[in-house]
Amino acid sequence: MFKHVLKVAVSISLLSSTPVFADAIIDAVSNENRPAEQRIRDEYRNPQQTLRFFDVQADMAVAEISPGGGWYSNILAPLLKDKGQYYAAHFYLYDGAPGYYKRLLDGFKQKVATDPNYKNVKVTAFHHIKAQDFAPAGSLDRVLTFRNVHNWYMDAGQEGIEQAFISFAKALKKGGVLGVVDHKLPESATDEMQKRSGYMKQSAVVAAAKKAGLTLVAESDINLNPLDSSDHEKGVWTLPPSLRLGDKDRAKYLAIGESTRMTLKFIKP
Repeated sequence: MFKHVLKVAVSISLLSSTPVFADAIIDAVSNENRPAEQRIRDEYRNPQQTLRFFDVQADMAVAEISPGGGWYSNILAPLLKDKGQYYAAHFYLYDGAPGYYKRLLDGFKQKVATDPNYKNVKVTAFHHIKAQDFAPAGSLDRVLTFRNVHNWYMDAGQEGIEQAFISFAKALKKGGVLGVVDHKLPESATDEMQKRSGYMKQSAVVAAAKKAGLTLVAESDINLNPLDSSDHEKGVWTLPPSLRLGDKDRAKYLAIGESTRMTLKFIKP
């Protein structure tokens, strides 16, 4: 839908994907077990292009942070089930945790128990402050987080992001990659906007990664949406799929589509 341009700060050899796995990503994205209501989001979430940008390959050890209902899990689980290892670093249940944590975690575990595509999934727990050891230290080729960073910031400010990224760096192998996608806030916006809108400044994300010892090597506009102003009455939840305002200006927000998102690739030196 949009022109895709990469801003690359590393060698071509680091960013290139191994051709033998190209069809594996296509097969995983197009697998028939993905629900129709998830497939319609591909227009905005661009899973095939995003996974290629993060250089995810079928024989890797990959953790997805807070997979929730499993939108990306329905792609990553079949992609990694035969040759790789998929860690689903799901919600950590603690006293006072939101009610939907248990509901989504129970549903995810049921899928692991019954869906052949999930036969090689390890379900672990992650919380940016309370549960940081979601995979063995130095074991992962990739850590991926989709639309989660704003939650850590809204809960614990910049420290919340920093603590999360420190745990990611710990779990990654040397040369491993952290892939981040999140709702993008203009740098000219106030920090207060980050506390309530669901959008994040890219500079805040990069600063947290740098503090954790991770280096930004590339960024992409794969998931940018130029129709999104990042300034809405109910924040990012004004837009689909949430449509928090109900019928109010519904056609307008459907026409905008999902949020504009940064897509960042960091490496553990």
